[in-house]
Order: sequence, then C-alpha cells, then structure tokens
Amino acid sequence: MTENIRSATVKALAWDLAADLHLPPDFDENRTYPAIVSVHPIGSCKEQTSGNVYGKALAKEAYVVIAYDASFQGASGGTPRSIEDPSFRVSDVSHVIDHLVTLPYVDADRIGVIGVCGGGAYAINASMTDRRIKAVGSVTGVNFGRLMHEAFSGYDPLAALDAIAEQRTAEARGAQPRIDQYLPADPATAAEQGLTEIDLTEATDYYRTDRGQKPGGRTEALFARQATSIGWDAFHRAEGLLTRPLCVVVGDKPGAFGAYRDGLEIYRRAASKDKELVVAEGFSHYDLYDQPEPVRIALDHLIPFYAKHL
Repeated sequence: MTENIRSATVKALAWDLAADLHLPPDFDENRTYPAIVSVHPIGSCKEQTSGNVYGKALAKEAYVVIAYDASFQGASGGTPRSIEDPSFRVSDVSHVIDHLVTLPYVDADRIGVIGVCGGGAYAINASMTDRRIKAVGSVTGVNFGRLMHEAFSGYDPLAALDAIAEQRTAEARGAQPRIDQYLPADPATAAEQGLTEIDLTEATDYYRTDRGQKPGGRTEALFARQATSIGWDAFHRAEGLLTRPLCVVVGDKPGAFGAYRDGLEIYRRAASKDKELVVAEGFSHYDLYDQPEPVRIALDHLIPFYAKHL
C-alpha cells in the first residue's frame, strides 16, 4: 500500500518548521480525522522513527499524523544550528498543534501526541500545559533534563554550567562554536574505542548505519547552548498537571540513557486517572525505534489507547 505523505510548513516564532503529514490510506479531505503529533528523539529527524515507523503505522489506523523537525534541527529553521533546548522543543509541539487546528480535515477536539526517546518526555511535558492535547504516548521516553543534569554533565552540573558559560562568552567574542557529537562515527569506531554500553552501541548502530541514518538526523549539539537542558526537568509538576490519559512504553533492558527508569518514574508520578505502563520484555531502548517485534508490542497497546481517547 502506497504511503500518503504531504509536506507541510508550520509557523513557529521567527522561522518555519518542516513537517510531513502522514495521511490515512483512504484519506478524504471532506472528512474529519483525529490527529497525532509525532515528536522525534534527540538528534533525530522527522524521517526517522517518529515518522517512518510510528507515524506510518498510526496513519494506517485512520489518524492524520504530523512528524516534524525540531527548531534548529533537520529542515526546520532557527539559528544557530544543532541546538537541543527543551523549552523550544516543548513549544514546537504547540506550534504544530496551531497548524493542525487550521486544517479542515482535522478534528481539533481529538488531538494526541506521541514521542520517542527524548521526544517522549517532551510530549509528556507539552501535555501538562497545552490542554488541546487529549492523550499522550511515550515510547522509550527519556527525560533529557535528568540525563543532562547527571551523566551528560559528568555528574557535576555546576562545573558543566561554568564551562558552558565560558564557551558562550568566547563564542560571543568570535571564537569558533564547539559542536559536541553524541556518538562515535560508526560501529567500527565504537568497537575501537572499547564502547560496550548498550545504549551507546545500539544508538551508533541505528544512527550511523543504513539502518536508520537520514540526512536530517544529526546527533550533535552546540555546547554553548546546553545550559537550559541541565536546569530542566520534563516531569516537573507531573503530580498536578499531567492529567491526560497516558501510555508509557519501555523495554526492560536498561541502558545509560535511562528510559526504563524514566518510564517507571513518570508512570508512578502522573496524575492521570487513565494510565498504562507497557514493558516490552527482552528488548532495549533502540529496539523500540524500529525492530518489528518490540514495535508491534508498543503499537498493540498504543493503537487501542488512542482509539479510546481520541
């Protein structure tokens, strides 16, 4: 069956977001459909798992799914490039919803959100304050603020913030930007470096090979703009504000990025009266990106979840 994908341009603050609308196979512009915003992982893009796996699958279930590139990333606007800023990432979700509610074939009262990896936590956070979101799904969601505050800052966030401040001042005075790569260049380089940690090695296998590599996916970050991430928490006030129906999917093979830990935490803390925790037994974080069996496990729960709440 041929995929029905249309390009879309979403107005953000002072730039546009590039998006793909994944439409149902029998799409009819004279009908109205529920819609789902699909949020990509850290360092990813709309053509990877948020679009070509989960967006594609949910469109087949008669949803209009919009997968988009985050501000400063992929084909979207915003400068300087390669900024991973949670505040912008969350506001992007609302800009995308602003676009959806102008489409005559979208039912504005039936809009949900799904996110993968860092996108899962951004989706959760967005649903706390944008009440247009009626249901939220998180697939191997990672609280990027927690990760930056801990492992990604060497468990010394104050020292990291001092270094960021020094670098930002240097760049403001004309120094070359510092771009940090999240991953080795390829699996062979990872092996040469002696890397064995499951999330790092499997991320390299996904992002640095034909398995998942796409031109818009750039697993890098502008170091001088990472301070906001260190001070951010995706789950802040979840006990009071996270009331929308919630479906959290994780694998039970934990890795350094902490999706299993974060999934159990937000399931416990969410104020949602209707919430579900799905554990894909025997599978890892990156298995849930594109591997058939764990993706099937996720969708077997997500599809009826959205059908019930949208």
